Amino acid sequence: MRALTFAEYGPTSVLKVADVPEPHPGPGRIRVAVRASGVAPADCSLRSGRFRDLMPLPLPHVLGMDAAGVVDEVGPGVTGVRPGDAVFGIVDLAVLGGANAEYAVLAAWALKPDALSWEQAGGAAGNVETATRTLDRLKVTAGTTLLIEGAAGGVGTVAVQLAVARGATVIGTAGARNHEFVAGLGAIPTTYGPGLGERVTALAPDGIDVVLDCAGSGSLPDLVKLAGSPDRVVTIADRNAAQYGVHLSASAGPEADPQALEGLAVAADLAQQGRLTVPLAAAFSIESAAAAHQLSETGHARGKIVLTL
Repeated sequence: MRALTFAEYGPTSVLKVADVPEPHPGPGRIRVAVRASGVAPADCSLRSGRFRDLMPLPLPHVLGMDAAGVVDEVGPGVTGVRPGDAVFGIVDLAVLGGANAEYAVLAAWALKPDALSWEQAGGAAGNVETATRTLDRLKVTAGTTLLIEGAAGGVGTVAVQLAVARGATVIGTAGARNHEFVAGLGAIPTTYGPGLGERVTALAPDGIDVVLDCAGSGSLPDLVKLAGSPDRVVTIADRNAAQYGVHLSASAGPEADPQALEGLAVAADLAQQGRLTVPLAAAFSIESAAAAHQLSETGHARGKIVLTL
C-alpha cells in the first residue's frame, strides 16, 4: 500500500510516498481504507528528529495520528462497528503514526457524522482527543470562564466549540485577521502578546478560572498570573511547562484515558447537531505532503491540515 514515510530525520525533503506492508487489526482494533488523514505539529517534530532522543523510532516510519475512512477489517473483540461503516478515529498513540496511508489501524473511533466531510473527519479525532483530555483536566463545565491561547489553530478551534457546548464562557487569543473566525466558533476574541493581561481583564472583570495554552509561544508566565495558580493552566505546546509548574498534557495512548476518548462520540453527536465543525486550513494530496508539513511549521495554519488519498 502507499504510505507517507521518512527513512531519515530531516527537513520536508525526507518525506516519501512509498510502498509498505498493509497493517491488520489486532484485538480491539479496526482497519479502515483511508479517505483523509491529519497532519499535526507532532508529525513535523517526529520527522525533523526533535524528539529522537526521547522517542526513537524504527525507520522508515509511517506518519499520521488520525484518519477517517471505511471499515474493511475488524479485530477480535470489537463490537458496534462492521465492514462498510464510515468512521473517524485515532491510531494507538504509543505507535506514533500509521494514519497517513491507504490503510490504517485505529485504536479508538466513532461513526462519521454526515455533517462532516471526509476531509473534516480525517483531521478531527486527534484534536478532539486532545481538547477533551485537556478540558477534562481543567474541569471545564457550565459557568467556567476559560482562556484559550491559540484559539485559531487545529486544537484551539475544537477546544473552543467543545467548551462552549459544556456551557463555558471562552476567551480566545488569535491574530487580528482571525478574530471574526474565532468569534464564529463561539469565543470572545482578543489579541495575543504584550498587554494580554489587561485585555483579558477588561473582557472578564470577574477573572479567568482556567487557561488552555495551545500556542506554546512563551506566554506561560502571563497565563499563570491570569489564572492565579499554575495548577489552573494546561499547555499542549510549551516544553518549558515544568519551569513554571504547569502541566504539559500529552496522551499516552487510548487505554490511558478512556474518558477523554469518549469525546469522539460526543463530538460526532455535536457535529450532527450542527454545534461543532472542523475548520480546515488546507487539504493536500498525500503526494504533496511536504507542502502540508511546511504549512504546519509556520505555526499560522487556521484550523486543521489534512492529506487526502
